[in-house]
Amino acid sequence: MSRLCIAECSALYWRSMNENNPKSAVELELKRLEKRLEDLIVTVTQVKEENRALRQRQETLTSERASLLQKNEQVRARVEAMIGRLKSMEQA
Repeated sequence: MSRLCIAECSALYWRSMNENNPKSAVELELKRLEKRLEDLIVTVTQVKEENRALRQRQETLTSERASLLQKNEQVRARVEAMIGRLKSMEQA
């Protein structure tokens, strides 16, 4: 179907709905909008919860990363100290 045909069919449908029972058409549209709004509220709530969980996970991972970087630095310092001791033992 072309867009024009779809638009014409839609216009005819709504015109006939309004001519037959205007209150019913408005109520139907309001119910449809109410349902969409309820769905959006549920979606927003879910997205907020997911966002909160992701932020918490990010905070945990950032903390773990900092801890691992600190441990890595400590190990590197110990290895460098061992290498220094081995070199001094070689020269002695």
